[in-house]
Amino acid sequence: MIGFAFTATAQDNEKAEFKFNEEKHDFGKVPQGIPVTTVFEFTNIGKEPLILTEVRPTCGCTIADYTKTPVKSGEKGEIKITYNAAAAMPFNKTIVVKSNAKTPEKYLNIVGEVVVAKPATGSGTN
Repeated sequence: MIGFAFTATAQDNEKAEFKFNEEKHDFGKVPQGIPVTTVFEFTNIGKEPLILTEVRPTCGCTIADYTKTPVKSGEKGEIKITYNAAAAMPFNKTIVVKSNAKTPEKYLNIVGEVVVAKPATGSGTN
């Protein structure tokens, strides 16, 4: 029984695993109507190549692009997220990342507040 537990743990240590530069990005105040983008960079700290099988934003206002090739041990990959700041309101969006990693499902978040852009005003003197 102990031998089996050790074998399972040893296999887990071989699996690919994420180490993100950040898992939540705060855009702060974003002007309405201007899409914003951030890049979540990660390193594979496991031994096996890391393969992203799906990167799925939880709403249609967010687009994801990501490293499609296997990320070897010690190498970096990225997940680029673009949020369409259409509605003036605070936002908190989740992106579901599925892979062959030891933690097969990770969640990334983007937050911020879309604000109405104030029109430029002149000094009123000519």
